[in-house]
Amino acid sequence: MDVACTMARLTSPGLNMNVCSLWRALWLMRTVVGFARPQEIYAPHSIRIEGQLTLGGLFPVHARGADGTPCGDIKKENGIHRLEAMMYALDQINQDEQLLPNVTLGARVLDTCSRDTYALEQSLTFVQALITKDTSDVRCTNGDPPVFVKPEKVVGVIGASASSVSIMVANILRLFQIPQISYASTAPELSDDRRYDFFSRVVPPDSFQAQAMVDIIRSLSWSYVSTIASEGSYGEKGVEAFTQLSKEAGGICIAQSLRIPHNSKLEDYDKAVQQLLETQHSRAVVIFASEEDIRGVLNATKRANQVGHFLWIGSDSWGAKGSPIHQLEEVAVGAITILPKRSSIKGFDEYFTGLTLENNRRNVWFAEFWEENFDCRLLSSSKREDTSRKCTGQERIGIDSRYEQEGKVQFVIDGVYAMAHALHTMQRELCPDYPGICPDMEAADGKALLKYIRNATFNGSAGTFVMFNKNGDAPGRYDLFQFQTTNNTNPEYKVVGQWVDSLQLRVEELQWPGDSEDEVPVSVCSLPCKTGERKKRVKGMPCCWHCELCDGYQYQYDETSCRLCAYNMRPNPNRTACQPIPIVKLEWSSPWAVIPVFLAVLGIIATIFVMATFLRHNDTPIVRASGRELSYVLLTGIFLCYIITFLMIGKPDAGVCAFRRIFLGLGMCISYAALLTKTNRIYRIFEQGKQTVTAPRFISPTSQIAITASLICVQLLGVLVWFAVDPPNTIVDYDEQKTVNPLLARGILKCDITDLQIICSLGYSILLMVTCTVYAIKTRDVPEDFNEAKPIGFTMYTTCIVWLAFIPIFFGTAQSAEKLYIQTTTLTISMNLSASVALGMLYMPKVYVILFHPELNVQKRKRSFKAVVTAATMSSRLNTKPSERPNGEAKTELCESQPADPMSTSPTA
Repeated sequence: MDVACTMARLTSPGLNMNVCSLWRALWLMRTVVGFARPQEIYAPHSIRIEGQLTLGGLFPVHARGADGTPCGDIKKENGIHRLEAMMYALDQINQDEQLLPNVTLGARVLDTCSRDTYALEQSLTFVQALITKDTSDVRCTNGDPPVFVKPEKVVGVIGASASSVSIMVANILRLFQIPQISYASTAPELSDDRRYDFFSRVVPPDSFQAQAMVDIIRSLSWSYVSTIASEGSYGEKGVEAFTQLSKEAGGICIAQSLRIPHNSKLEDYDKAVQQLLETQHSRAVVIFASEEDIRGVLNATKRANQVGHFLWIGSDSWGAKGSPIHQLEEVAVGAITILPKRSSIKGFDEYFTGLTLENNRRNVWFAEFWEENFDCRLLSSSKREDTSRKCTGQERIGIDSRYEQEGKVQFVIDGVYAMAHALHTMQRELCPDYPGICPDMEAADGKALLKYIRNATFNGSAGTFVMFNKNGDAPGRYDLFQFQTTNNTNPEYKVVGQWVDSLQLRVEELQWPGDSEDEVPVSVCSLPCKTGERKKRVKGMPCCWHCELCDGYQYQYDETSCRLCAYNMRPNPNRTACQPIPIVKLEWSSPWAVIPVFLAVLGIIATIFVMATFLRHNDTPIVRASGRELSYVLLTGIFLCYIITFLMIGKPDAGVCAFRRIFLGLGMCISYAALLTKTNRIYRIFEQGKQTVTAPRFISPTSQIAITASLICVQLLGVLVWFAVDPPNTIVDYDEQKTVNPLLARGILKCDITDLQIICSLGYSILLMVTCTVYAIKTRDVPEDFNEAKPIGFTMYTTCIVWLAFIPIFFGTAQSAEKLYIQTTTLTISMNLSASVALGMLYMPKVYVILFHPELNVQKRKRSFKAVVTAATMSSRLNTKPSERPNGEAKTELCESQPADPMSTSPTA
């Protein structure tokens, strides 16, 4: 027997141990079959119909047995309906004078009991005629050689139903070159023409069915699904094909892939449902399972109180059958199922409903079906113990019981006809002028018949075209059903589309469990990201992701990445693209501009008023004593200090930027150059007066103007150099107001002047201001009756305080979002205050005297420069402390309060 197992592996590599065991059984039978009685070489429960050519048949007449028994309850639809479909097809063929004329087809039909190992044992019947028997040593009791009844030769087999059974049987039939045509096995594995070369089928393989499922799921926008498979080739290979196709299609991820074991218990189904619930978002469940497992899963779902949660996608094992969902209709509502395109065969309905116990004695299981169908007992020895009602034999199918043609009946008939058409073509070619079966046809092997089967083409029982591809598969043609229930009708399957090479699904006709019947439910791992969010994939699960906002100045480049906008751009509100950052400038209506403008306007009015007053009273003593020429220069500088406010706030362009550079420091330079010249003149006069009565040089008005002009020229020269090195132009600063929130970002239109350049431009004026302040301090002891040194001193002290406050404010706001506004306002207000301090302290008292006390604005007696200096010097000495006076002299007032004529070398000029 070990030799037999070796032969099996050499003949059919890849066969499992069950086939190896079968070879041992066949080897043993080869040696002992001669001793068996004729009636024992046939299967004890089978149908045998005599004919010139015999076809084998494999049908799941009974369900799988429990507790070690091979067979269980009878299966009315999947078993008896399909078996009778073969009987019906044989009757039709034998009555057809055009198909296989003068040839009668017989049959040998076996029950697989829905179990592959049991089917394997039963299928030995098909190969008995092909086994060579050694009878040389066999003798009867009288010494004569025995006479053997030769088993009929099975030329082809119709079946089986379950893919696992077909795979097991196909491995044996190929060894004996017996062609096989299945009416229900759809496992993709059977498409392997190298291993199952004698296998064909009139139903499409699950690879087409799996593709249809993938297309359905994609059309419903489901991306996260689970799968359930019955253990065995049909379920596992179907799910494997679905998984592979879903990966190739992309966009579909498998959340759970569960397998229901053989002989499963309630705990197995409950465990499977609990595992499905671990991935709550995966509501869609693809199920490749037997009817028993489908019912088990639906029952477990009901026990878990999850009715309406799962969205079932059922394979053709579910199809449009009522048995898997009987009394579980509420759990199955919304299920989309697939069934190869079929039609109800009217002739079969008439045939089957006309069957009775009297006219159907050839079916050895029909009596058992009769009891089950009519819920009665035929004999006292009946196995049915759940009813006491006796069958009368007068019951009628479809009248006294519910009848609906089983879905695979059409394919059973097409399978039988495919075999008949192949035999018919073979008979015409091998026996062209011979009525019936000629010796050449009898001698032909299974390979020859297989060739005719694969080339057979004909219109099937439902009018559809029947053909086979090179692997023996039928083309993919499916009807799509959905189990629906409404308030007006009973729950039923409704055709909602079809799949013929491509999907045609009427989504608007679909109904779903729950409140929103017309809205397609979702079955996704992650909800779509909002606009402006990118997907961060979960490793190993391309359908699962976390949504991350494209933050800052990033926009959504594609669904998985964000990119940074250009420096002058910002993301739009939904972050799908970039848009230009708005460009702003300091507006005249801004509070930051209103205050400086208001102060500047007041200052300009005051300056023009003072200048007009001085011009009108140009020859009066007070105006002349103030130094008319330098006063007008100083008032011009003050006027320019106010004017710069308008240049700093105006819209930047090349001209405005050029004027800003010129007048930014020019007004202050003119003002402080004039004040410095005045304080320097006073200082030199009184310092030299302590030593000699000779007047210092360059104290005349002309000299003073010349000195002031030279100081101003230094500022103008610096501006010219600045123009040459860096011509004025405008820029848009996007960094100054690049806020954390991009929607608040602004580009600032401004002149190309940096903070350092502003300070450098003002630096020379500040230097003049500081120098002037030093001279003001030095001349602080000069009597007020003779000069305006003290008002100048107070002016400079105040101005220094203003600018000392300006510097920290100006540089302290360099990082502020309001930098442009704060710095511009601070600078203009500081200049306005500086100008206002000089205008108020130096000229307002004089204007007051000129306008309101003209009696004081009169000519006094003239004194010589020598007298003035002597009096001032003596006054300075007498104003010191008594302890410091020489010889304890008492203070003596020597000086008169007489303003001198500035034109006559007065020290106050």
